[in-house]
Amino acid sequence: MALALPTPLRDAVRTTVRAIEDRTPADRDRALDGLRALALLAVPAGHWLVGGFTRDADGALHNSSVLTAVGALAPASWVLQMLGIFFLVGGHASVRSLRRAGERGEPVRAWLRGRIVRLGRPVLGVTAVWAMLLPVLYGLGVPEATLRTGATLVIQPLWFVGVYAAVTALTPYCLRAARRWGVGAAAPLAAAVAAVDFLRYGPFAEAVPAWLGLLNLLPGWLFAYQLGVSWGERRLGRRAAWTLLLGGAALFAALLLFFHYPASMVGVPGQDRTNSHPPSLLVVALAAAQSGAAVLLRDRLARLLRRPALWAPVTVVNLSAMTVLCWHQTALLSAAVPASFLGEVPGLTASPDTAAWLLTRLAWLPVFAAALLLIGRTTRRFEAPWTGVTGARRAAAALLAAGFAVFALRLA
Repeated sequence: MALALPTPLRDAVRTTVRAIEDRTPADRDRALDGLRALALLAVPAGHWLVGGFTRDADGALHNSSVLTAVGALAPASWVLQMLGIFFLVGGHASVRSLRRAGERGEPVRAWLRGRIVRLGRPVLGVTAVWAMLLPVLYGLGVPEATLRTGATLVIQPLWFVGVYAAVTALTPYCLRAARRWGVGAAAPLAAAVAAVDFLRYGPFAEAVPAWLGLLNLLPGWLFAYQLGVSWGERRLGRRAAWTLLLGGAALFAALLLFFHYPASMVGVPGQDRTNSHPPSLLVVALAAAQSGAAVLLRDRLARLLRRPALWAPVTVVNLSAMTVLCWHQTALLSAAVPASFLGEVPGLTASPDTAAWLLTRLAWLPVFAAALLLIGRTTRRFEAPWTGVTGARRAAAALLAAGFAVFALRLA
C-alpha cells in the first residue's frame, strides 16, 4: 500500500503546485524548461553515482570512481552525460532572451553583462564559503588530504560555468551564423573537433603536444549551443532533427567500434584518454543525437508538462539551477567527511571497487538529495541579486574565492 503524506503536508504541496501553475505565463516554453531540468539533475546524479572515495591509513579521503573497477557501467554515462542538452537549451533560451532585450531597447553589452553576473554570483558564493570552511574543518581534525579532495570536487563542476559564459558571449555571432547558414552553422565546429582529435589520436599523436586537446574546449561545447541558437531561430526542423539523431548515433557507434574511443563519457582515474576534458568527437556525436531527440520530443514533452504536478518540480529545479550545480558536491561531502572518522562505510567511504558498491551507493542518494535541499535553502540567496551588499564585502568574497581556487588547484 502506498505511503500517504500527512494531511497538512499534502495540503501545502497542493497549494504550492497551484501557486506555481497560476504564476506560469501562458507563453512559457515548458518543454525547454523540462529539458534543462533533466540535464541539470543528470549532473548530481552522475557525480553521486560513479564518484567514490578511498580511505587511506590516516583516515583521509581520496577521489576514486566505480568506473575504474567496473568498466561495464560505462554505458550509464551515455545517459547521464546530458551537457549537450543543456547547451542546446541554453542557445535557444539566449536567442529568446536577447530578442526580448532588443525589444526593450537594451544594448547587447548590457544583456551580456547581466547574463555573466547571474552566472558569477553563485560561483563566487560557493568558493568564498568554502574558503571560510577550510580552516574550520582543519581545526576540527579533518586531514589536509581530505580537504584537498573536497576542494577538487567542489571546483570540478565549476569549469562548466566558465565555458558557458564564453559561449554565451558569442551569442550575437552564433545568431548571425544561424541566420545565414541555419543548422549547418554547427558543422564547422564538429569538423574542428574532428581535426584536433585526428592530430592527437592519429598517426602523428607522438609528435603532438598534450595541450593541443584544449583547442577542442570551445568548439566542442559551442556545437550544441549553436544548434540551440539555430533552433531558436526556427532553422532546425524535424528533418534536420532526424539527421542529427541518426547521424550522431551512427558516428557515436563508429567512434567506439572502429576508432576505439573510451566508452565512458566522463573521466576515469587511470585512463590516459578522456572524452569530456577536453571534449572529443564522441561528445559532439552524443550531443548531436541528444539534440535531435530533444527537438523531436519537444511537443510531446510540452503536453506532458501541462500537468501541474509535473510542472512544479521542473520550475523549482530551474529556479535553483546554479545552486544545484555549485552545491551538489558539498552535499556529498557533508555525509562523506563525517563518515570518514568512522572507518570504511559501505557505499560512502569504502573503496568503489565492486558492483555491490554501486547498489549501496544508490541507497545513499536520498541522503545526498536531502542534504542538498537543506544546504540550498540557505545558499540559494547567492543566485539572487546581491542588493545591499557593500563593495567591501564583495571584494572580501572575491579575495576568499581566489584563495580557495589557489588551494583547490594545488597552486599553494
